[in-house]
Formats: sequence, C-alpha cells, structure tokens
Amino acid sequence: MAAPVLLVIAHGSRDARHAHAVHALVERVRAQRPGLRVETGFLDFNLPSVHGVLESLAAEGVRDVVALPLLLTRAFHAKADIPAVLRAAPARLRVRQAEVLGPSPLLLAALERRLYEAGLSPADKSSTGVVLASAGSSDPEAIAVIADIAREWWHTGWCAVRPAFASASLPRTEDAVRELRALGCARVAVAPYVLAPGFLPDRIARGAAGADVLAKVLGPAPEVARLLLHRYDTACRPLLQALGA
Repeated sequence: MAAPVLLVIAHGSRDARHAHAVHALVERVRAQRPGLRVETGFLDFNLPSVHGVLESLAAEGVRDVVALPLLLTRAFHAKADIPAVLRAAPARLRVRQAEVLGPSPLLLAALERRLYEAGLSPADKSSTGVVLASAGSSDPEAIAVIADIAREWWHTGWCAVRPAFASASLPRTEDAVRELRALGCARVAVAPYVLAPGFLPDRIARGAAGADVLAKVLGPAPEVARLLLHRYDTACRPLLQALGA
C-alpha cells in the first residue's frame, strides 16, 4: 500500500514572504523523509488552493491523504475552515485531518534555536525575560494554550516568560516587554510564536522595538519539520491499523 500523501494546509497571505516560508518548510520535510509525497495547499490568497490539490490527487488515483493544518493552536481555522474544505473533497479520497502543531516540546526547541541565532546563549537564560509573541485569537482555548506554553517555557530556566498577542487579545508585545523590564530582567527578548512572515509578525516586530533581542519567525526550523512528520505519523496509525498494515 502506498503511504498516504501528506497535504500541508497553510492559511495563505498577500505577503509573498508567507508562501516562501511555507514552501521552505515543506522542502525541509521532504528532505527529512525522502520518498514521502508532500503537497501544499492554501486556504486563501495563494495557489494552489486546498480544494484544487485534493481534486488533482483524486484525478491521479490517489486514495489516502493526511491533511495537516499548518497552525500552532487549535482555533477557528482548525475547528471550522479546514474541516469544511476537507468535507468537500472528492468522494474517492480518504482524508484524515492531523492535529495542529502546537503545543509541542519541539516548538519550544525551535523557539530557543531562533533566540540563540539572534544572539542569545544558553548562559543568558536565567537573566533574560522572554516575550512569547503569538498572532492572537478570539478563541479562549487558543489563548489559554499560549499562556500554558509561556508557563512551561519559563520553568526551563528563563528569568521570566510572558505571553503577548498581535491581535484580538491582550497584552501586546510592547506591553509585555515593559513588564519584563519592570521585573528587573537584565535583558528582554521577543520570540515570535508564528510560522511565517506577514502582517501580524510585522506588528510583533514593531512591538519589540524596546527589547534587546528579536528572534526570527519559526519558519523552516528543523524541529518544526520533525513535528510535521510526527503529526503525520500519528494521523496515519489508525488508517494503517484498519487496513491491517
């Protein structure tokens, strides 16, 4: 039996940097698992669309697809938009939706990678306060997850970690930076908890003007690619068990 196709579903953006980062991440996934077919579809703004990719796969005779939302929290897109698109897939396809990427220790590792690339070192952890800056959501579950991640990350040795949001929720990045200064952290770093550049990550960057360090977005970090494959494998297990594989 052929392995299910991995369909990575990204939101899409008018900002060309978004699609570039998504494609770079997908290429890293392919490099980590040669032989696995990995396709990319976008919900909006970019091509190919998710529906278009599903139609093409069905026309080729593909049977099994794992659809993986390129999302860090389980909010509206994971709960509503993506399931609706997948329900409209051609009938011949067996499509299983994988879990969103977060939370995961691999994402914390990727965040630390980006901070170290931006100039911090492990020796700086105990004296550095970090702003965990996410895009934001109106979904209480997603907001609670970000707060939980900040608490978990703080316990790995940082001076303090505070969540912040670029939209929909408070505090904003600049407010969290000021709070960490007031706490007496020797330095303040901003770690964008986002996958690709765009409008909201740019807002995070502007809010980080008072910080000492601003990390890059997660993008094609190797830990993120490993996490995509882990979510794919987890989603595949019930299908393979049902087929007796």
